Amino acid sequence: MSGVLVVAIVVLAWLGVIALMLRGWRNRARRQQDLLGAFPEVPLDPGALLFGPHTGLYVGSTVAPSWQDRVAVGDYGDRASTEFSAFDSGILLSRHGANPIWIPRESLVAVRTERGLAGKVMTADGVLVIRWRLPSGTEIDSGVRADDKSVYPAWVDLDPAAAPPPTDDDPSVTDGRDAEPDDPTDTAKEQRS
Repeated sequence: MSGVLVVAIVVLAWLGVIALMLRGWRNRARRQQDLLGAFPEVPLDPGALLFGPHTGLYVGSTVAPSWQDRVAVGDYGDRASTEFSAFDSGILLSRHGANPIWIPRESLVAVRTERGLAGKVMTADGVLVIRWRLPSGTEIDSGVRADDKSVYPAWVDLDPAAAPPPTDDDPSVTDGRDAEPDDPTDTAKEQRS
């Protein structure tokens, strides 16, 4: 009889812990709802496809700059397999079994690779992280672990903070031979060496 009582107590304690976890998750979602607001809708015409779709795992979204403060609103914090594509007007994360996520181009803040996001840790540069601004003004990080990591450089090139590479027709680019020294003493130093 005491064995049955011990099992019953353990099962009740386990159910109590699960109930508390669910309650905490719902409270977090309620607190975040006002902070995050509505997510952008996927446009009917996203523009020309730049690259993709690439496949991978949507790791989740977190409130920036924390890599562990997982978004609990709706299903935006849930992991799901995904196809992600870059279009002229934004980025589309088509998640299987969950709502798609549309990231408008003007909302992009940064695109980078990281070791982890949303409590998921991997090898160096294992997660592609897209920081973007919601219509409410809150910045979030959305992470994808691609099946093929060799696609990451093309995605990181979408970073709006990255300077575009210089082109040959850019008048500010010189090969160094026709550049005039800024300081006349520089020429004298070069002649002495």
